Amino acid sequence: MLLINKARNSRSSSPRRLTPRALAIAASGARILALGLSACENVASYTQPSLVRVIDASYIAPAVNVVVEGIMLAGNIGEGTISAYATVPASASALVKITAATGGTALVSSDVTLAAGHQHSVFLTDNGAAPTSYTVTVLEDQQTAAPSGHSDFRFINEAPKVGALDIYMIPSGTTMANSIPLVTALPVGATAAGYTRFASQTVTMVIVPTGAITPKYTSTALALTGGEVRTVLIVDTQLTSNPPVAVFMADDVN
Repeated sequence: MLLINKARNSRSSSPRRLTPRALAIAASGARILALGLSACENVASYTQPSLVRVIDASYIAPAVNVVVEGIMLAGNIGEGTISAYATVPASASALVKITAATGGTALVSSDVTLAAGHQHSVFLTDNGAAPTSYTVTVLEDQQTAAPSGHSDFRFINEAPKVGALDIYMIPSGTTMANSIPLVTALPVGATAAGYTRFASQTVTMVIVPTGAITPKYTSTALALTGGEVRTVLIVDTQLTSNPPVAVFMADDVN
């Protein structure tokens, strides 16, 4: 009886031998675990970039180059330019540097915040006087489409000679006299105005000084089908003492 117990104890204490199949399963499991850990590390360290464009609303600035974090975002642009979006690393202090296209020292430089996964516009304006002072601000752009059957428009008034503006979106077959403004008394320098939503249809954009009836701008027909998100930049033309305005429109989404 004693010999039998010793034999059992001897078998229990000896290391377990793995079959070739068991070894293969163990190795496969180790590889999967290693890949899973690697994937987790990659996800944890990944930061979405920002989508960034330039809106030049400066009357006085020469043609300019706009560099953000060392990336040339727009080159040799002038008033009324709204560039395409480009990808820029997200940063809490991204350096924006604006120089004349012909070179020389920076007209203006600024550290700005570019949020990860967001859309922004680097917005250039000036004080319209001498000595010239330039300002760079960053606008937060809408990055989701308007709901079905609706359009979202943001209007930026940089027309100081005309002043505050009323903006109409007049449906096809309707007159201005039978319409109400979509936006009323939009002040000069209202660069942070949000988006205004309205029912999508074919419309004509008409812009007048607040309270007036004589248009400063009348667009061609805009066929809006839904989902559109647009930014509309309004600037003086400076052609006369009582100028019309020029309008530049860009697609934010859709």
